[in-house]
Amino acid sequence: MINELNQLKALLESPNRFIILAHKSPDGDAVGSAAAFFHFLSNISCDAQVVLPDLPSDTLLPFMADTKCLYFTENPGDVKTLFEESSVLICLDFNASSRVGEMHSLVDGFKGVKVMIDHHPEPEPFSDIMISDVTNSSTCQLIYECIELMQLTHAIDQHVARSLYLGIMTDTGSFRFPSVSAKTHQILADLLHTGIAHWQIHQDVYDNNRIDQLQLRGYAISEKLVLLNKLHTALPVGYISLTKEELSRFNYKTGDTEGLVNVILSLEGIKVGVLIQEKSDGIKLSFRSKDGVFVNELAKQHFNGGGHKYAAGGISFDSMEVTISRILSLFETLTF
Repeated sequence: MINELNQLKALLESPNRFIILAHKSPDGDAVGSAAAFFHFLSNISCDAQVVLPDLPSDTLLPFMADTKCLYFTENPGDVKTLFEESSVLICLDFNASSRVGEMHSLVDGFKGVKVMIDHHPEPEPFSDIMISDVTNSSTCQLIYECIELMQLTHAIDQHVARSLYLGIMTDTGSFRFPSVSAKTHQILADLLHTGIAHWQIHQDVYDNNRIDQLQLRGYAISEKLVLLNKLHTALPVGYISLTKEELSRFNYKTGDTEGLVNVILSLEGIKVGVLIQEKSDGIKLSFRSKDGVFVNELAKQHFNGGGHKYAAGGISFDSMEVTISRILSLFETLTF
């Protein structure tokens, strides 16, 4: 990675115009990565602009407040012009251009230097400089390590630290996933030394629920949770399915079901949790697992997706009924 970081540092020391881009439907690590890298570049006097394919959830949107972010869904013309006029594209928290949705053609056609910083498995060779660490807890942790190795930690102020803390916190399930290491905690300590209110970050993300959101989650758990033991499938599985009508009934907003799949996985004895949601562009699937049961290959091979060993996503273009039937058939026959 040293050679790649030397190339990145050379770009930072040259008069380039940077675009910072994260993936579609940005989660905490994507938002944290984009915001942190923007503030970091600003602190070393680089010309930078953040672009996101679409808006994050209401709880994450405030973290983008000081970044001058452009959203492709809101300003596609301005984003296209920016891509034509910029010289470096920093791709954060995604490892394939397909992960930015309708923006993939802009990424593929970008004529400047493309830099990828990411921690997801099996990166595709779409960038000129690839900084990939699939063992890392989060892209935000990887960004900190890159800044550290480039000897630029003096540029980490409270804005950078708050954003990095957000990404590490959310992508590690509040520091409880196996990806958390001693290095993760050392980095968290360094971020706290900047004076950030870490408790406020947690509160802003997790203690900001709307009544509709809580009622949707209550309905999903009490009415839609299905548990399957080893008599039905190869291992204990739980799933929740939500139709467009059900989501609409509770005035669904982006992020309202964030973390719901982990509630399934928290049940005693359950090894795999699946959240199945009907959206306008297909049936979105979120897989979570534990104890040596890996779901990323399942998502990749059968549902046009992928991700981490214990956390993956996919999509189905069949009906809800057919999708659920396919999932159950797979869990009946697959060995883990």
